[in-house]
Amino acid sequence: MVVEPIREKNKIKHLYQYLNGSDPKYALIFKFGINTGLRISDIIPIKVNDIFYAKWQFKEYFVLTEKKTAKQKKIKLNNTLRKCILNYVKSQYLALDDYLFPSQKGGYLGRVQIYRVLKEAATVLGIENFGTHSLRKTWGYWTYKISKYNIGLIMDTFNHSSPSITLRYIGINQDQKDELYSIVQL
Repeated sequence: MVVEPIREKNKIKHLYQYLNGSDPKYALIFKFGINTGLRISDIIPIKVNDIFYAKWQFKEYFVLTEKKTAKQKKIKLNNTLRKCILNYVKSQYLALDDYLFPSQKGGYLGRVQIYRVLKEAATVLGIENFGTHSLRKTWGYWTYKISKYNIGLIMDTFNHSSPSITLRYIGINQDQKDELYSIVQL
């Protein structure tokens, strides 16, 4: 199965609300992914002190070394995500040295468990072709649209080697093909 980005803002909103109603931890994972474009494997091991200083002030940048590429990445967390993180950390009574997404078994949540919960929520809401990679693809898709098609910047952020790879990855090529098929009506 090829996973796709979520192309409709109302579906993004509904999925977040659904997850937040059942478990705020998964809602924040979802929000984190669609606002940073990070892989799930880079999101789940985050500790609270990766984001906050000792006096609960946000660090200017969230800095991590990507698991897949071993490249360092600096991310300026947006205000929407900061607000969600702060509310979540307070409501879950997390300490600075805690994992942001702790598992009940110790350590942090596993990828398979996150996939199961997010996929189930997407299925309930009728969102097709969804997987954990949809979070990253959704960020790329909407960043492409909002940035007025700045594919170079997205390509660089994703560490892709060509614009065509990035366009295919975020589902833009399929959108353009779909549009072609709807234009020609003989």
